[in-house]
Amino acid sequence: MKANKVNSDNKNKKEKRVETAYDMWVLRLYVAGQTPKAITAYTNLKKICEEKLDGKYTIEVIDLLKNPQLGADDQIFALPTLVRKLPVPVRKIIGDLSNTERVLVGLDLLPVS
Repeated sequence: MKANKVNSDNKNKKEKRVETAYDMWVLRLYVAGQTPKAITAYTNLKKICEEKLDGKYTIEVIDLLKNPQLGADDQIFALPTLVRKLPVPVRKIIGDLSNTERVLVGLDLLPVS
């Protein structure tokens, strides 16, 4: 009985993941120190990636207080900002990423409703 339950739980988890044709997602999270918004953004992003991208992602956190010049390439003007480098096209999402539906639509993981 337990084996059947475990299998059904695994099936439900797999159904929640998005089937993507991309080998790897490259995400950059620009922050300004370890502020509450930056920590919330990272936590929310990590949760979304674990649930939807099945380990096919990298997250690079860039602290602009330590390296302000790194924000110039991606034209960062507000923090925290998530930049999806791959798959192309590049996409940006500003904020603490607490609106999961908005983040999924912004990353192209959920169709616009």
